[in-house]
Amino acid sequence: MNGLQIPLEHVLIIASFMFSFGLLGLMLRRNIIFMLMSLEVMLNAAALAFVAAGAKWAQADGQIIFLLILSVAAAEVAVGLGLVLQIQRRFKTLDMDTAKRMRG
Repeated sequence: MNGLQIPLEHVLIIASFMFSFGLLGLMLRRNIIFMLMSLEVMLNAAALAFVAAGAKWAQADGQIIFLLILSVAAAEVAVGLGLVLQIQRRFKTLDMDTAKRMRG
């Protein structure tokens, strides 16, 4: 079974692509739901990197950090959805640029 392992470099490349796509989505999209989804992709990329590094060095630290990231992501979803509902009620839009202009 040892010959079927995926090299750490390949996993880190995938994690860096995921993080880059999430960052690109966060910077380019102005819809708050897409921004939250991009943030989730970035958190998953970080979690993938930690799990891969933990598996490479046979340490449980990667899985522990994954659980921490998982709990942060769950809290982010709960708070984010509450904010989405409040922004939608107050400004009648989910576009952050429009909500920022209507703030006054």
